Amino acid sequence: MRVPFFTPDISESEIQEVVDCLRSGWLTTGPRTKQFEERFAEYVGAKYAVALNSCTAALHLALEAIGIERGDLVLVPTFTFAATAEVVRYFDAIPVFVDAEPTTLCMDPEATERCLTALQRGDKVPGLPSEHGPVKAMIPVHYGGQMVDVDRFRALAQRFDIALLEDAAHTLPAYCRSNAGAPWRSAGSTADITCFSFYANKCITTGEGGMAVTDRQDLADRMRVMSLHGMSKDAWKRFTASGSWYYEIVAPGFKYNLTDIAAAIGLKQLERANALWQERRRVASALSEGLLDVPEIELPVELSDRQHSWHLFPIRLRLEKLGIDRAAFIEELKAAGIGSSVHWMPLHMHPYYVDTYGYSAEDFPVAAAAWPRLVSLPIFPLMTAEQCGIVVDVVKDIVRRHPRR
Repeated sequence: MRVPFFTPDISESEIQEVVDCLRSGWLTTGPRTKQFEERFAEYVGAKYAVALNSCTAALHLALEAIGIERGDLVLVPTFTFAATAEVVRYFDAIPVFVDAEPTTLCMDPEATERCLTALQRGDKVPGLPSEHGPVKAMIPVHYGGQMVDVDRFRALAQRFDIALLEDAAHTLPAYCRSNAGAPWRSAGSTADITCFSFYANKCITTGEGGMAVTDRQDLADRMRVMSLHGMSKDAWKRFTASGSWYYEIVAPGFKYNLTDIAAAIGLKQLERANALWQERRRVASALSEGLLDVPEIELPVELSDRQHSWHLFPIRLRLEKLGIDRAAFIEELKAAGIGSSVHWMPLHMHPYYVDTYGYSAEDFPVAAAAWPRLVSLPIFPLMTAEQCGIVVDVVKDIVRRHPRR
């Protein structure tokens, strides 16, 4: 593979921290995890952080902490990864899908407002069964690394009296501001609970891992308890000099804690987060400049009131100008040694949601129209200028060889 889709940037400092952790004798949740939580909360501007073994776990515990129950409604973008909606189903609650913005492909606040208004009036909403509970929350997703319009979503949450949770799996760091003179605000500081991912290809990684952050102590305490079997005390403290053997189960919890080995990687990745971000921005700039004059390609954009994480670099093919479809385009990339992926097939088009809720593709036209055109090109901090040039040249060569006749 001349240019892989992703290669993690793991430095000697991460390796040494893991070695030190192994030699310490403390491998599971312990002092490094607590330190990672404290530093992460400070980094994103939140009061509390709960380290977990995935972003999916963070989303699950966030919904549990705000009291989601069977039959409740949670608004979710159809244009997202499976986890954002599946955690709603864990409660036998109902994900209500919302279409994407045409420009950013983030959850559309106008479509969200229309959906909330329709639900309030009792009007028909696609996929909604006849019997259901109230709307309890919404989970906008910062797609690709660019934040949603957080001001509009906060206003909607307050107006309709629902919780605002944010899926920030793609964003670290990412920022937004209300206007040109306003201060920048970080992802992690704008919602009731924000959930991050540290999967291998994310902006920082622990291999597998996640974090939930909030300014509310009651929510943080509940998520922490539920992350370790519903124990009344942190399990790791039982084995310290100041700990006690005694604990109580206060709720039927889960096994979602992050290990100190993973936190050791995270601590050093967090120290490098800004530098890794700058490298991603460098690659995004090189790809954008190189492909700017290719009319067959629609490039991702960074809005003036956002600072993009550039977790993904998703282009959209202008199929009306090409003689091949997306599948053939990806095969051409592969044949040239270029890794790629697709983010994502809208959830309302997957068999489970079609069969369960009766969705059709045209229920959410923006997401459905974007889906056949999407291709995510490689972007990662270690990607060299030469590799950027190879990707640009290969894309240009493919569209040159396959014009619409």
